[in-house]
Amino acid sequence: MRYPFWRVGVFIAAAIWPLLWLYQAWSFALGPDPGKVLVDRLGLGTLVLLLVTLSMTPLQKLSGWPGWIAVRRQLGLWCFAYVLLHLAAYLVFVLGLDWSQLGVELRKRPYIIVGTLGFLCLLALAVTSNRYSQRRLGRGWKKLHRLVYVILGLGLLHMLWIVRADLKEWTVYASIGVLLIVLRVPAVARRIPRLMAKKLISTTTRSL
Repeated sequence: MRYPFWRVGVFIAAAIWPLLWLYQAWSFALGPDPGKVLVDRLGLGTLVLLLVTLSMTPLQKLSGWPGWIAVRRQLGLWCFAYVLLHLAAYLVFVLGLDWSQLGVELRKRPYIIVGTLGFLCLLALAVTSNRYSQRRLGRGWKKLHRLVYVILGLGLLHMLWIVRADLKEWTVYASIGVLLIVLRVPAVARRIPRLMAKKLISTTTRSL
């Protein structure tokens, strides 16, 4: 396994936050409604991890370091783990496991439907993230995993629907998402290594 310490570091960095938030909720350090705070933090954590996962390919092209790609799958699986915890926290702390309220919630809060669609898409990517699925699906695997862009759109829409009154934070995440998508456009992606090579040559020339 390449870059073992880097992989372990990413694992610890991703795992520590849910554990910290759960401890804070248990110790009543999240205010009068710790359950809602926990749901919100896990949801935002999912979006952040999704953006971090999408940034791995551009970072590899910019730096030339393969380590970014080495942890991309792990980050994607952590993204699914976070959204799974987000859903579980919602069912436990908001619904109180009262399934009869789910229909009422869906009618009152349509953004839950958007979030559910995003969860189902992430589930499809998580289940097919292994090498067996890559071999089995062939070219269709890459097409399936382009759902990540749909997931990003659904996640941003889900967040926008919730934070309608304060768009500053949402705008930051949306801007980063748009930038990462633009960097993945083939015409732009092909130019990145060339630009970095020119910059490296220019820097080397100046130093001489």
